[in-house]
Amino acid sequence: MIRAVFYRDGQGAITRFEITGHAGFADRGEDIVCAAVSALSQAAILGLEEVLHLVPDVELDEEGRLVCQLPAAVPPDVHRAAQAILETARVGIQAIASDYDDYVRVEERNAGGR
Repeated sequence: MIRAVFYRDGQGAITRFEITGHAGFADRGEDIVCAAVSALSQAAILGLEEVLHLVPDVELDEEGRLVCQLPAAVPPDVHRAAQAILETARVGIQAIASDYDDYVRVEERNAGGR
């Protein structure tokens, strides 16, 4: 199962997301659920980097665990745009989880309670 966790700060803004696990919907290379979640998470990171010119802390390990952390100091206008990108990714992954609830779970947590 894929687990997507979105961490929010005290103001409700997403500061970090973490994607772990494998969907197991189909064989490797043919898993549309995994591909959809991967595309949304990668698009969010690319949006932060290429459109907003942010440098998020991104980690990807050999097991497929992906972590994206926003920089600590982001100007307010860029922060609003970053939130639009991150919320879009969250909503997209949540929609996948609604359709494929045996394969994807979305959680939201307080950023202080990693």
